[in-house]
Amino acid sequence: MELRRIDPHRPHGLVTRALHAFGRTGPGRWYGIHVAAPIDARLMRHSGGRVRMVGTLPTAVLGTTGAKSGAPRENPVVYFHDGDDVILVASSFGRDKHPAWYHNLRAHPSVTLNGQPFSAAEVTDHDDYERLFALATRVYPGYADYRVRTDAIGRRIPVLRLTQA
Repeated sequence: MELRRIDPHRPHGLVTRALHAFGRTGPGRWYGIHVAAPIDARLMRHSGGRVRMVGTLPTAVLGTTGAKSGAPRENPVVYFHDGDDVILVASSFGRDKHPAWYHNLRAHPSVTLNGQPFSAAEVTDHDDYERLFALATRVYPGYADYRVRTDAIGRRIPVLRLTQA
């Protein structure tokens, strides 16, 4: 499956802005958690990435190795590019725990994104983290909402840099 280059500075059209607005509502967040996320990896894999439940969000299939089980796992993730690297935000829709794929990626940093091999690392430099998080909110403004939720409970949303292996 192709991995489209995503420029976080690219302006959004009317349809994308409307879908982002819906995603930032309670029903939109529920849809993302309970409908889109559970089926998107399979749907994207079977359609070659052409069909997905999250509308216009730039989404790819992240392949990880289970942190405890060692079994292969696949999850849909929103991504964008920073130079040649791919950036992921482990927001988990602003919930109180990091997504399972984040733990898998930390335990086994060799991952795939749409079948392409990458090595993953968490962004730990404060300035780089803030710069990338600001870019992430350009890709999907709902990340700002998630940050408010997680800041209130003391969870810092991880930002991850994927470098081609």
